[in-house]
Order: sequence, then C-alpha cells, then structure tokens
Amino acid sequence: MKTQSFSIKVSDTIGEISAECIKPEKSNCIMTLAHGAGAGMHHSFMVTLANSLAEANIATLRFNFPFVENKKGRPDTPVVAHQTIEAAILKARELFPKLPLFVSGKSFGGRMSSQYLSAHPDTKVKGIIFYGFPLHPQGKPATERAEHLKDVKIPMLFLQGTRDELATWNLIESVCASLPLAELIKIEGADHAFKAGKQNVIQILTGKTKEWIEKIIKE
Repeated sequence: MKTQSFSIKVSDTIGEISAECIKPEKSNCIMTLAHGAGAGMHHSFMVTLANSLAEANIATLRFNFPFVENKKGRPDTPVVAHQTIEAAILKARELFPKLPLFVSGKSFGGRMSSQYLSAHPDTKVKGIIFYGFPLHPQGKPATERAEHLKDVKIPMLFLQGTRDELATWNLIESVCASLPLAELIKIEGADHAFKAGKQNVIQILTGKTKEWIEKIIKE
C-alpha cells in the first residue's frame, strides 16, 4: 500500500487544495472520496475508511474542499464545491487512466458530488457511493435535497444509518425506491457519524462498497 500526498489546482481564482491518494498493491478501481461539512480529509473517519478500502483493493483520492484548506468555518458554495470535485475527478483519471473510476463522499461531499454528476451526465464515472446522504437539516424532515438525483445517470449506492439525524429512514427509503439506479444499504443503529454501539461500522461500509463496486464492474 502506497500513500502519496500532493496538491490539486482547482482554478486560478480558487487556487490549490491538498489531496492524498492511498493505493493498494493491486487496485480494482480508483475512487474519489470527498469529506463532509464538519471536518476535512484528515478526519479519523476519512483516514480509517480510506485505509480500510485500500485493504479491499480500492484506491482512494481524498481531498480538501477550499473552505477547509483556507480554514473557513462555512462550507463552500455549490459552484466552488462542484469545481473542486471536477478537479479531483480529473486528477484521479490522470493518475489511474486504466482503472474504473468511482466517486464517493461523506454527507456534504457526497451531495456535492451527485449535484456535479447530475449537471455533467457525460462524466465517465462508473458509479457514486454515499456515506450518509444528508437528505435534510436535523429536525426538519424533507426530500428537496434529493431532487437532483433523478438526473444522475449512473448507479448509486446509499449507505445509511437507521438513526441518521439528517436522513429520516422512511424518507431516504422512499427516495431510493423512486430511483431505478439506486441501491440502499441499511446500517442498523448507526447515526450520521456512523456511530453504532460496538459494531465495526467501517468494516461494514468497506464490505458493502467492495461488493457493490465488483458487481458494477462486472456489469
């Protein structure tokens, strides 16, 4: 397993962001892995998940959104976030031109990634994985944030906790049921941070991701 740190230029106005690639000895695919609104790419969840995925032969490219890079408290606007995701996708393709490319994200990172893909359906990506899709603000159940998912033209995997404060279970279930390309995996008892008692949730997330990716690649 090799870890490589580098910078990615997003644009002249936005500047550069930090990124890190973890590449297993034998990689089945490359996956961009975008962080959430509350912490950057070095958060323990992101690092642990990336290392666990590498053990499952999944290479990952993690990166910071500009608001984390520049130590700003407020998440970037969608326009800036989308440009950042595009830059990460292009970098992943440059580094691994022969590997199948997947996109993924934790919470905000997943939502921004799917918004980008809904607006750019010609992007050559095999599928998108959501590690906790943030369907609504805490305490305000709604489904408006899922509207753009109808325009995502690639397979989608939703890994969701049954106690996720930002995705009431019956709502995320109905959203996924309405999307022909979506698959929903239930993580019993897990909250939005994927805390679920003594369960090794990272292991569950890795196993489900690996199974789904292998199925998509075979198709």
